[in-house]
Amino acid sequence: MAKGKNIAFIGLGVMGYPMAGHLASNGYNVTVFNRTKAKSEKWCAEFDGQKGNTPKAASSDADFIFCCVGNDDDLREVTYGEQGIFSGVKPEAIMVDHTTTSATVARELNDKGKSLGIHFLDAPVSGGQAGAEQGTLTVMVGGEKPVFEKASAPMNSYAQAVSLMGESGAGQITKMVNQICIAGLVQALAEGLNFAQRAGLNGEQVVDVISKGAAQSWQMENRGNTMLRNEFDFGFAVDWMRKDLGICLDEANRNGAHLPVTAIVDQFYKEVQEMGGERADTSSLIMRLKRV
Repeated sequence: MAKGKNIAFIGLGVMGYPMAGHLASNGYNVTVFNRTKAKSEKWCAEFDGQKGNTPKAASSDADFIFCCVGNDDDLREVTYGEQGIFSGVKPEAIMVDHTTTSATVARELNDKGKSLGIHFLDAPVSGGQAGAEQGTLTVMVGGEKPVFEKASAPMNSYAQAVSLMGESGAGQITKMVNQICIAGLVQALAEGLNFAQRAGLNGEQVVDVISKGAAQSWQMENRGNTMLRNEFDFGFAVDWMRKDLGICLDEANRNGAHLPVTAIVDQFYKEVQEMGGERADTSSLIMRLKRV
C-alpha cells in the first residue's frame, strides 16, 4: 500500500541501488537519479519507479531526498548549482545524506539548507553492501530531533537500527569512530590468522574456537575464513576505506585526537592498493603479511 510520500534517491551505487529498492518495496513513491542513466533505467525497470535526468528534476516534488554518493565533492555537485537538489526542492523537504563525508560538509549543507527552508540530516551507514541488500544497515544521524523523527520511518525500510547521535555533523563523527575501530580490528585479525597459519595450525578451527571467546568480532565471524582462503572479491573496498580513514585523520587534526594505529593501518591499506587490491574487501590487509 502506497505511503503517500514522494521520495527522491540520488546515487545508485552498490549501496544506494538496494536502499532505494527497499523504499519502493515499502510503498513509497520513489524517483531516482544516477549519473549513469543506464543504472537509473535498470532500477526503474526492476522496482517500477521513476527517474529524473538531474538531481533537481528527481527532487522537485519530493518530501524526502536521500543521497548516497562518493565523497564531499560529489555531494556538493548534486546539491548545489542550477541542476542541484537545493535549486528546486520544495520548502520543508528533508534531505538525508547517507554518504560518508567530512563533518564539515555536513554542517555546511545543514546551514545552507536552513537558509532555504530545507531540513538536512547527515546519516552515514554501516553494514556494507550486504547490509544494504538485506535491509539491515545501522544508520547514525546528526541533526534536529523533530526532523529525525519524521525521517526515521523511511530509513527503517533498509535499517535495523536508526539512531540520532547529536546535532549536525554528529552522524559523520560517529561513522568515523566506526571506521577507526574497524581498521585496528581488521589488522589485528590479519596478524592473528597469519600467525596461526605460519605456526601450522588449522586456521578455520582457530577461528571457530576463539570466536566463541573474548576475541570474537563481526569481522572474525564474517571474514575470518575468507581471509584464510584469500577471498577478497566482495564487501567494502580498500579504496573506500582509505577515503574514510583520510576523513578520520583530517578530523583528528582538527579536534586534537591521537590516532596512531589508524594512521599506520591507513598506510597498510596503501600497500594493498599498490599490490592491486584497490577494489578488494578491507579484510585484504592479510595480503601484505602473506607476501613476506
